[in-house]
Amino acid sequence: MTRLRIPSTNGFDRRSFLKTAGALGLAASLGALSVQSLWAQQTAVPAAELRKVKFATNASAICLAPVFVAIDEGIFRKYGLDVELVNFGASTEALLEAIATGKADGGVGMALRWLKALEQGFDVKITAGTHGGCSRLVALKSAGITELGQLKGKTIGVSDLASPGKNFFSILLQKEGLDPIADVEWRQYPGELLQLAADKGEIHAIADGDPKAYFWLQDPKYIQIASNLDHGFENRVCCIVGLSGSLVRDDAPTASALTRALLEAQDLTVAKPELAAKAFLPNAPKDKTIEQLVGVLKDQTHGHNPTGANLREEIRLYAQELRDVQVFKQSTDPQAFADKVFADVLSA
Repeated sequence: MTRLRIPSTNGFDRRSFLKTAGALGLAASLGALSVQSLWAQQTAVPAAELRKVKFATNASAICLAPVFVAIDEGIFRKYGLDVELVNFGASTEALLEAIATGKADGGVGMALRWLKALEQGFDVKITAGTHGGCSRLVALKSAGITELGQLKGKTIGVSDLASPGKNFFSILLQKEGLDPIADVEWRQYPGELLQLAADKGEIHAIADGDPKAYFWLQDPKYIQIASNLDHGFENRVCCIVGLSGSLVRDDAPTASALTRALLEAQDLTVAKPELAAKAFLPNAPKDKTIEQLVGVLKDQTHGHNPTGANLREEIRLYAQELRDVQVFKQSTDPQAFADKVFADVLSA
């Protein structure tokens, strides 16, 4: 297998710089010393030396826009990677199977869709978190539901019964004292029919993700009951980087470079969200503008990128919570699970 040569950073820590610049309000006023030019200062790797990588993603998920930023702004190439994106849409099983079997080297997806599959033994290692946010529980104001406790005896619409929204809001309902199995009904509809089902009174709330859910809330007839950025989850990751177990074991430099490139793309998304919005625009709903997409990205926490012990702990917490709501097997040990699926590719 080709070994990756990671280019010199010339002592420049871009990740630290961006966080400092953001704190000082400098990102928008750097002028000639722009964020893009800082990346351009990194020594380019000759094309012949680039490590070819296949990376799986969901092109319709705006929260994964930083992946497209890493392509458009040359971040992958700066890390010696020639990345080919493979769009698996919302087919998590196909995406994870592709990574586990080496058909793709890695991908980014929602933790609460991936973790159950990883419990079942897919050979995929989690190396970083990318952001928080993007799952919402919304309802028509006319339904009269403004808080989680009012959902007892009600019906919640979801796009599928293994969706991240169902898993997350099951956790939230359980924490609020409701039984997410006995106290509410989960009813599946094709995503484009969820609003119609709410209008017809067939469901009382909808659990879904951005960008759809964000834009539903621009209509004043909708209200947000909860999201995965409240009720104690303000600093919890939503989406994660998963790499092929064989890549992590056999080509640690590439695994590290891929993870670092994605983290830098997250930083650039925070500093310049319009770049991420522009990168995602070809995949966005046709009537949406860059300004509207920037609004979605700013409503998510793209600066929350846990790695190392912090990421391992977030995985453990999710495993415990998924076991509490009977998504995970009762025999699964949350700490052992986190230790098994997490891989530290950054400390070497």
